[in-house]
Amino acid sequence: MVKNLVIVESPAKAKTIGIFLGPDYTVMSSYGHIRDLAPNNLGVDTANGFQPEYVIPDDKRQLVRDLRKAASQASMVWLASDEDREGEAISWHLYEVLGLKPDKTRRIVFHEITKDAILHAIQHPREIDLNLVDAQQARRVLDRIVGFELSPVLWRKIRPALSAGRVQSVAVRLIVEREEEIKAFRPEPYFRVTGRFATSGGTLDGEYSRRLTDEAQATRLLDECAKASFAISDINVKPLRKSPAPPFTTSTLQQEASRKLGFSVSKTMMVAQHLYEAGHITYMRTDSLNLSTLALNSIAKVVGSTMGENYLKRRTYHTSSKGAQEAHEAIRPTYVDRQTIPGNSDEQRLYALIWKRTVASQMADAELEKTTVEIEAPGVDGHFTASGEVIKFDGFLRLYIEGTDDDNDMAAPGSALLPPVAKGESLTPSLVEATQRFTQAPPRYTEASLVKKMEELGIGRPSTYAPTISTIQQREYVEKGERPGEPRRFLVLDMAGGKISRTEKTENTGSDRGKLIPTDTGTIVNEFLTRYFPNVLDYNFTAKVEERFDKIAEGDAEWSREIGDFYDVFHPEVKQASDMRLEHRVGERLLGQDPASGRNVYVKIGRFGPVVQIGESTDEEKPQFASLRRDQSVLDITLPEALKLFELPRTLGTFEDAEVSVGLGRFGPYVKHAGKFVSIPRDMAPLDVTLDQAIALIEDKRQAETKKTVKEFAEDPDVKILNGRYGVYIHAAGNNYKIPKTVTEPERLTIEEVREIIAKQDAAPKRTSRRTSTRRK
Repeated sequence: MVKNLVIVESPAKAKTIGIFLGPDYTVMSSYGHIRDLAPNNLGVDTANGFQPEYVIPDDKRQLVRDLRKAASQASMVWLASDEDREGEAISWHLYEVLGLKPDKTRRIVFHEITKDAILHAIQHPREIDLNLVDAQQARRVLDRIVGFELSPVLWRKIRPALSAGRVQSVAVRLIVEREEEIKAFRPEPYFRVTGRFATSGGTLDGEYSRRLTDEAQATRLLDECAKASFAISDINVKPLRKSPAPPFTTSTLQQEASRKLGFSVSKTMMVAQHLYEAGHITYMRTDSLNLSTLALNSIAKVVGSTMGENYLKRRTYHTSSKGAQEAHEAIRPTYVDRQTIPGNSDEQRLYALIWKRTVASQMADAELEKTTVEIEAPGVDGHFTASGEVIKFDGFLRLYIEGTDDDNDMAAPGSALLPPVAKGESLTPSLVEATQRFTQAPPRYTEASLVKKMEELGIGRPSTYAPTISTIQQREYVEKGERPGEPRRFLVLDMAGGKISRTEKTENTGSDRGKLIPTDTGTIVNEFLTRYFPNVLDYNFTAKVEERFDKIAEGDAEWSREIGDFYDVFHPEVKQASDMRLEHRVGERLLGQDPASGRNVYVKIGRFGPVVQIGESTDEEKPQFASLRRDQSVLDITLPEALKLFELPRTLGTFEDAEVSVGLGRFGPYVKHAGKFVSIPRDMAPLDVTLDQAIALIEDKRQAETKKTVKEFAEDPDVKILNGRYGVYIHAAGNNYKIPKTVTEPERLTIEEVREIIAKQDAAPKRTSRRTSTRRK
């Protein structure tokens, strides 16, 4: 007989909590949700109050049987899923599916996994909050309705296998509209003028107070400077104070981890989840800036003992985010006196970031002194300004500097020092330089800046940012750009020693790495949805839906009525769009006629991406298809560019009794030989590749694959031990399997030992990640 059964969401959390509770408690994991909406139909009864149709997935049936058996033998069941709406819904599902009774069930919540927090939760149980459950059900039902009804419209009007979502489609719209702004932007040239002046104590670097529009103006100014006598006209010394950033919320942690650690949003949440489940940080899905009294006292002790009382300043932060839950806490270390923790490199780096940010939030302002020096000369219109900061008291800067989305985000205040100068002092310009610059287009979104924008607009909540951004990339509506940029010429005019020189230089412009760029599919889907479903894609509407969810969570709105109000408007729009007859699929464009055959040439979104089509599907002769290159778009490809795609594939000859050909696929040009493909490098034109060059590429790839293969098995050629990016692993039947850490020499494994490893991992319960399966939009 089990006295107490505690059910949590993850095995890692179960392990940590099990350490704190004695032998009277058994801790089991539900591996996230144990049931969800029926996958093969709408799963919602629209005729009867939008009641959900829940089913237990096949991979959870044995787990549910085990939990049901354990619950029936326990004298008390403690439902300890997370404290947010999703966690509340998981507890409710467990209560319903396991057939629990009120007198034998307790709901407990905690925002940190420490012994004190767990014991406090057990001493203060509560009932399941059905308002929170209703809010989660409302979100799940609404998102299922939008996705289930909109997606088939996309299949019919654009191409099969597309999907739409209430939050994901709005996120795509943000990225598409930013790309349209960038394409419409026309850079305007101007000249930025800087001067270096010799003083009695060193050099002073200043910037001219105006931007000049053309070369003639810049030349005229430099000519004036060559003849002018400069002097310091004014010195202004002003004290400044800088305050620390507040402790982390989900969105600010995602943004700062991106800037400083280079983490993607999903990686940040995965690492934070590990830290939380190991008991190192508080709950990582929160929009609250609140810190508990216990945490504040702990921080004060750390600051006072390590840096001195003059570095301490207690602060209370309040968030302005819509729907913020102030009863929760910001993300902070559970034990502030632990500056480091055990764990892998990523966990240690993220923990250090959280620790520094948390402690710095309770530290004193930094005190700085900013000096501004104005430099003028008779006959020169305008003035030069030199400025610098000196740190008088570093305060929180001793520990932490907040990053920004600028390239120079790590520049510390106080880094620009000025030499001693006096008002009226004469200066000699050793160099005056006018550099041609260009106005900048709006920057593409990074994952972090997209999260920031979504938060500003009230789109989504802490639990949805990461899965939304992952989803739009998985669906290939958005991709992380690798734009190499283009060369651009610019002028530099120098005045030194009274002479002016003119130099023409080249710079790379438009390059982007890791920024979010819409694909052709994403752009066309967005164009269709914004045209025919403006309400669903409206930013204000999406934000208002989130506010209604908050009202439901607070008990101030009835969830099925809210869904009904939405459905009454949405469903007729879906029917109207579905019944609409179009001559061509959305995004399809007639480019002209093929000169060789006289057949029409189209560009469109095909089943596997953008393609060019020669001929009609109704023609006796089947249409020809060619995939666009990654650097081409259905939106602006021309007829000559499209026809050039059909010049490939071409046969080069034979090698080892097999034909060698050059082709062009979605991911660029390739060499094909004996059923295998080798990418052609960017610096090689596919139409000019020779047979010898192709053979060299084939042999280079073979050599690389030899290094990758650790061991093959004659008994089973489908099973291999390979060396991958994250170490050695087993590959079998299209799946990858981890090699246990106890295996020190993988190359010595026998086929029987490999099969045993595969069998054990196949038999293990499949972990369902809440980040991807239950919070997908």
